Amino acid sequence: MTNVILTMNQTQGLCPEIPDATTVCKSDASCTAGSAGTHSNGVSTGRCVAFNGSVKTCEVAAWCPVEDDTHVPQPAFLKAAENFTLLVKNNIWYPKFNFSKRNILPNITTTYLKSCIYDAKTDPFCPIFRLGKIVENAGHSFQDMAVEGGIMGIQVNWDCNLDRAASLCLPRYSFRRLDTRDVEHNVSPGYNFRFAKYYRDLAGNEQRTLIKAYGIRFDIIVFGKAGKFDIIPTMINIGSGLALLGMATVLCDIIVLYCMKKRLYYREKKYKYVEDYEQGLASELDQ
Repeated sequence: MTNVILTMNQTQGLCPEIPDATTVCKSDASCTAGSAGTHSNGVSTGRCVAFNGSVKTCEVAAWCPVEDDTHVPQPAFLKAAENFTLLVKNNIWYPKFNFSKRNILPNITTTYLKSCIYDAKTDPFCPIFRLGKIVENAGHSFQDMAVEGGIMGIQVNWDCNLDRAASLCLPRYSFRRLDTRDVEHNVSPGYNFRFAKYYRDLAGNEQRTLIKAYGIRFDIIVFGKAGKFDIIPTMINIGSGLALLGMATVLCDIIVLYCMKKRLYYREKKYKYVEDYEQGLASELDQ
């Protein structure tokens, strides 16, 4: 969680809606009793009441006062979260080769793990990541992203040549932002969720604090491929290649002898007919 909108001490009752194109009214005739829109905070009572000194909105039965999230706090409430760290534990298994490995490599010691922070140049195999660095490596600013939240992908690539030593099968990390940042086609930017804390006041009345939390979600995406030399598939591939070469000769003959304009000429050059051979032999004997 990096940012938050708090609506304190809500109680169930009647109160005016937040002003927008669908809730602003001038009289009760503008409000439909019993209606509840997909974005409304409660059920309309059918009354038009004052929101402030200059604006009237439709009254709703809801948790009051209703949440006003039109203005997101800037800078982010928890901007120091960029210094938090994340430990990624990942295990992979290639069942065909009965090969398994994890991203915490055998040569990593407890002392090193307590002090290292991932860096593509100096510590490329450290599994501890600084949140601000993850966003930076994806080409974005953590402080900007923290305001409305977002979704980051941590990609772990396991491409391994198993003909080589197992110690050379190593994870490769990369980072990218997954949520869209197209301002013109982004109705609900960032990443947020709501939850509430319920309690009772001294008089025993139920109250709650509604929290709209903005944050950055980290998705771990693991992918890769492994290969190892095997004589059987190799021979199958060689045989398939030779068969294709044989088919190439047949295909060329079909095109040249049956499809081209000079097919009769090429056919005469390619084949020597028995009749022609016998006639030529008879002529030589007569001479």
